[in-house]
Amino acid sequence: MGWPPPLDALGTNKFQAVFGTLSSSFNYFRKGHLQLKPQWPGLIAAVFGSALGTWAVTKIGGDILDTLLPILIIVIALYFAFSPRISDIDSKSRISPGLFNILIGGGIGFYGGFFGPGIGAFYALAFAALLGYNMRKATASSKPLVLATNITSLVIFMLGGYFSLIVGITMAGTQIIGARLGSNLVISHGAKLIKPVVILVTMTIAIKLLLEP
Repeated sequence: MGWPPPLDALGTNKFQAVFGTLSSSFNYFRKGHLQLKPQWPGLIAAVFGSALGTWAVTKIGGDILDTLLPILIIVIALYFAFSPRISDIDSKSRISPGLFNILIGGGIGFYGGFFGPGIGAFYALAFAALLGYNMRKATASSKPLVLATNITSLVIFMLGGYFSLIVGITMAGTQIIGARLGSNLVISHGAKLIKPVVILVTMTIAIKLLLEP
């Protein structure tokens, strides 16, 4: 049995990711760590960005990211390792919420639709670095944007037939459980857990992309 075509793999990955992100989003919201009202402009921007990114990858492919993405992910890992803003304490905002919603919601939404690895870390980093959120709040706030991005991308992939239902359902079940457990750990331990996990995961992704583009 061979590997699925790249676009089928991307579409199926979006399917399982939707369920994991929905599970963690609900858990953060239920426990009072997520406020949805301030995020609506960013969610709208993420939907448009994701739609454009997904359309782009179905037309031109994702080869352009083979070189750039590992570098970006390594930069994220270094920022998480050394920045004082990655903590359990809020810091000063460096950008207005309106500009953040347009640039970050739409920009990272485009990346999420176009490719996607590490999108949660990209969003969480942006919330911490630009809006000054502590890591619990940054991680929780990233989830609705990731969810909007993945749902939009999934719909477009499914309409194009780039999708494997059986594989997606199997992966979705484990995503729901893992996301629930992970979000509980973030709520309990904050930055002291998030920092090493993000550094480990992002560096693993970067190494894999460098070795197997």
